[in-house]
Amino acid sequence: MNQTVQIRFPKNIHLAIKREDLLHPYISGNKFRKLKYNVQEAQRQGKTMMLTFGGAYSNHIAATAAAGKEYGLKTLGVIRGEELTGKVNDNPTLSFARDCGMEFEFVTREAYRQKTEETFIETLRQKFGDFYLVPEGGTNDFAVKGCEEILTLDDTEFDYIACAVGTGGTISGIANSAEDHQKVLGFPALKADLSADIAKFAIKDNWQLITDYHFGGYAKTDESLIAFINDFYAKTNIPLDPVYTGKTVFGVIDMIENGYFPEGSRILVIHTGGLQGIAGMNKQLHKKGLLTIKT
Repeated sequence: MNQTVQIRFPKNIHLAIKREDLLHPYISGNKFRKLKYNVQEAQRQGKTMMLTFGGAYSNHIAATAAAGKEYGLKTLGVIRGEELTGKVNDNPTLSFARDCGMEFEFVTREAYRQKTEETFIETLRQKFGDFYLVPEGGTNDFAVKGCEEILTLDDTEFDYIACAVGTGGTISGIANSAEDHQKVLGFPALKADLSADIAKFAIKDNWQLITDYHFGGYAKTDESLIAFINDFYAKTNIPLDPVYTGKTVFGVIDMIENGYFPEGSRILVIHTGGLQGIAGMNKQLHKKGLLTIKT
């Protein structure tokens, strides 16, 4: 069950955080939305296994493993980076997924780039048998359908809806269900032009990408972002992840402070979860002697 937390700023600007991260303890945030109808479709097709793709600290891998455990489906994760073979115990995300019953296929980064090619997928079928395929990040028509349920009638009061952008499914679903008076702002977590990916699924032209807050690219961060996340948590008791929602909230507040939003604006940020990745990020930050995220 989620909740919405309100924060007030000067010029009568209201910022609210919709806690989608509280939907489920393990299938969190937008992953809950993306997997909902994919699981139903896998069951409808009579599949007994879901196969998907992800990196070492993937929220999608963790959530798919948890969903498989909860709904009685086997899960297989094709993981980018063969050097991770034998190192699952050292990785909080992969060890969680394994404990949920997920099996792994570790592949080279070169092989991983072939993940959408039918020849590669057929090789996986020959090796592991029949499966229901969920794309990397979970984005497909079923995922977008689930993300269209993020906004409810309680959210019609807002003028702007903001969310992080990874593979484009979440913002597409939000754009499709937003009211005519609402503008949807997407904050890409990586340095890439994602417009074409979103346009595949978004049926409305009510969205815009804000590309100034990726902090160097996917899973990249710096001490200013970590300090912001820690300060925000101390003030609001809302944890933010450094890959997705942390960057979005940082960006929205920076834009408020720099006069982007008109006086009286009501802004809703969707907290898309991803908190499981903090443990892995903190391991990396600690190795580098950098500030870590407080939890």
